[in-house]
Amino acid sequence: MSSMQIRFAKVLAVTALGFAAATVQAQEKVKVGFLLPYSGTYAALGIAIENGFKLYVEETGGKLAGREIQYFKVDDESDPAKAIQNANRLVQRDQVDLLVGSVHSGVALAATKVAKDNDVTLIVPNAGAGAITGALCAPNVFRSSYSAWQTAYSMGRVAAQQGKKTAVTVTWKYAAGDEQVDAFRQGFEEGGGKVLRDLNLSFPNVEFQSILTEVASDRPEAVFAFFAGAGAVKFVQDFASAGLRESITLYGSGFLTDGTLEAQGESAQGLQTTLHYGDGLNTPRDNAFREAYSKAFKMLPDVYAVQGYDTAQMFEKGLEAVGGDAGKKDALREAMRAATIDSPRGAFSLSKAGNPVQDFYLREVKGNENKVIGIAVKALADPATGCRMN
Repeated sequence: MSSMQIRFAKVLAVTALGFAAATVQAQEKVKVGFLLPYSGTYAALGIAIENGFKLYVEETGGKLAGREIQYFKVDDESDPAKAIQNANRLVQRDQVDLLVGSVHSGVALAATKVAKDNDVTLIVPNAGAGAITGALCAPNVFRSSYSAWQTAYSMGRVAAQQGKKTAVTVTWKYAAGDEQVDAFRQGFEEGGGKVLRDLNLSFPNVEFQSILTEVASDRPEAVFAFFAGAGAVKFVQDFASAGLRESITLYGSGFLTDGTLEAQGESAQGLQTTLHYGDGLNTPRDNAFREAYSKAFKMLPDVYAVQGYDTAQMFEKGLEAVGGDAGKKDALREAMRAATIDSPRGAFSLSKAGNPVQDFYLREVKGNENKVIGIAVKALADPATGCRMN
């Protein structure tokens, strides 16, 4: 064999190897791991997030950026004590390309540590703990939802604008609750109000009677509450049953009434909350999403479904930029951070810290809907306190 023939044979071999590698890559599925609550207080929220993610994938032909998706899931039980072990099951055992988690802030903080230690892309689809995109910020850490500061600060602004001068706050005693209370106080007191007292109880305790007795004795003009899921249902019902609604205005960040209205019934009617999503936006994008979700899952979507849906959108933006190669982590993440997401909530961008910059709506409960009645704060960006990302 001549030297020219040998060189030609080598070229053919290298080309064949390249085609083989490309074929393997095309056949491999991108791995997505859901670290979400599938039992307990937040179970419905975790299911809605997964449903939203999968709906978007189905709308894009069952693939993201041309790549098929393989799903893994772990019930995090909303238990921070098990969070590192559970996150490692997805990251180290299942070798996921994307970790999606979680609802509970304590679990999400642990997931953030695992993601950073293992250089895995993390999108937090709900938990609002500020440290995730604050002091713990990193190029591989994103949020598709909100920070606790955003949701509660906007409600504080509204309460002050509505002329309330005194307030008491009520929440579970954990990271997200503390941050919600601090942010509400900032917005409320910037507007001239005064928080008289912060009341709390351990998660997931829902025995509110003693708390409500203290509220009654303080006689504030307003109460700001942060609860979600089953806890939100019981607090709203107990607040109304205690006869407090006649003299005290109850406010909350949107989780107080999102996904809970059917169970809360009459006790929730007229309540005002602030959130980055609500019913009655009546935009073509949101109408199409709501119709598709309702058809697929036989129920109306809520904010958790939107956050799951947008998690898939965000990841797709990154995959598109790298031709579907999830191994090109740096370029994938840079593209995600630079993207504008065409969300049912309204288009949003991401801050340098990876948190959505988005409108916050004022909503009022009417029937089984959180009807949008205005914009509380437009294009609100989280301050990302403590973020030192280069």
